Amino acid sequence: MIEIIFLDIDGCMTDGKIVYGANGELLKAFDVKDGYAIESWLKLGKKVAIITGRSSDIVERRAEDLKITHVYQGVHDKFEVAKEILKFEGLSFENAAAIGDDYNDYKILNAVAMSFKPKDAIKELDVDIKLKHKGGAGAVREMIEIIIKKEDLFDEWSKRWL
Repeated sequence: MIEIIFLDIDGCMTDGKIVYGANGELLKAFDVKDGYAIESWLKLGKKVAIITGRSSDIVERRAEDLKITHVYQGVHDKFEVAKEILKFEGLSFENAAAIGDDYNDYKILNAVAMSFKPKDAIKELDVDIKLKHKGGAGAVREMIEIIIKKEDLFDEWSKRWL
């Protein structure tokens, strides 16, 4: 059973674009539908971890809004960080799913029980499921909904909102 999902930010939770404001501030756009699915996943008692190669205050803010406690930024080796998180949570890669879009996600995607990539991810990533949605446009929600259905949690999931 999947108990934790590992999320990449740029290209998965966002469209991968880096936008600078007039005063040099970094801007990122997050899809509210992804956030809604993440909140719902957490309400099922499941876990979420953000592991991203870049660092920004915006990611901290989004994680705080969604109540994600595992947030690792500026990470070179996502696989090693994932191992540490799993050890802390008393879980294994068999209990994990991940989404990634580029080469730096390769090791973690090959280690988890269920791996996903957005529609616009690099083609070289070999994953279990290539999503219909692009990064930052509902890919994370699509991933979570696939897991929910596969794990036969849809009734419990939908009760929270219907």
